[in-house]
Amino acid sequence: MEEETESGQRPRASSGYFVGAASSSLSTLATFPIHKTIFRQQLHNFSITEAVRQLYHEGFRQIYRGALPPLLIKTLQGTLLFGTYESFCGSLPAQPLAPWSRRAVAGLFSGFVEALVFCPLERVQNVLQDGRKVQRFPTTRHILATFRSYPLGESVRLGFYRGLGLLLVRNGLGSSLYFALQEPLRGRLSTESLPVAIPAFLSGSLTGTLVSLLLYPLGLLITNLQSQVGRPETLGLLATMAKVWQARGRRPLLLYRGGSLLILRSSVSWGFTTAIYQYLSQPKGWL
Repeated sequence: MEEETESGQRPRASSGYFVGAASSSLSTLATFPIHKTIFRQQLHNFSITEAVRQLYHEGFRQIYRGALPPLLIKTLQGTLLFGTYESFCGSLPAQPLAPWSRRAVAGLFSGFVEALVFCPLERVQNVLQDGRKVQRFPTTRHILATFRSYPLGESVRLGFYRGLGLLLVRNGLGSSLYFALQEPLRGRLSTESLPVAIPAFLSGSLTGTLVSLLLYPLGLLITNLQSQVGRPETLGLLATMAKVWQARGRRPLLLYRGGSLLILRSSVSWGFTTAIYQYLSQPKGWL
């Protein structure tokens, strides 16, 4: 982050790129079954039991179907997120911005870059994980061929960049809140008797969970919007919002179906990522 380490040197942006790649890939593989269960809840309005039962009937071989795009996304996403954040922090003036606002602005810009780069991969991922499209799109290659067939003018609305505006809002706001809140919380949790890893994990876990819950309805809308393929099936933003709202029985609480698993996944992945970041940033490691 932007504070100096014990050696008096500010953590380099290159460390952010490396940490993102290492931690994000491991946490993605570990939590992918949880992620896929949440996806099915979002898409089909299932309970946890119904989503797990559907995945069970599809078989163990299918549990990691669609894992490659999110693995690629999360690995490169973490690499880009932390690296560009450090770069933006270094380029923003120290005055008149307060430390927290400087972190928030750098996180906002980093989230925007992340959304622009990874929107196509998230789009493919959401189609792959939809169990209703296994026959229509058995492999990633079939999805890519379909999207490439769209005219240039329709590529945003129907192709790789469908839902880009929502991704810019979600990723920008989420990254801004994470970087603005995580560091002060870690400082409050840190004591001389605790290893660096413990407050780092707790601050990352709590902040990541809070941000994920806050933005969960937006993620729900993105999932339903991006899983649509083809002109007869594709709905506009307002029509998709109405469809999701009606599917949840017009009850705001049901917009958070899948939220319990999201807490678990976010706690593990963000806590793990933050702890490793601090481990590589501190000359003495976690001790």
